[in-house]
Amino acid sequence: MKEEGAMSEKKESLHVETHQMACGDCSCNQKQRKINSGGGNAVYSLGMIGALIYYLSTASGFWVGVLGVLKAIVWPAFVIFELMKYLHL
Repeated sequence: MKEEGAMSEKKESLHVETHQMACGDCSCNQKQRKINSGGGNAVYSLGMIGALIYYLSTASGFWVGVLGVLKAIVWPAFVIFELMKYLHL
């Protein structure tokens, strides 16, 4: 009985290892992807804080400040739009 359990565990372990090697975009490799995703979040966060400070310091009223907060959240879209406009794409 114990041998069947050990064989079953070995088969399951082999299946998981094979699946992890074959599948590059599934949740089983999520741990590996989390380790490599720290730099972009830091850049986005610093950019968002800088944009938030800029938009709030130039706001002339409450609703302009609220709009500034929303712009600070989506600032990469503005950057890409201006870049594509500059490159005539």
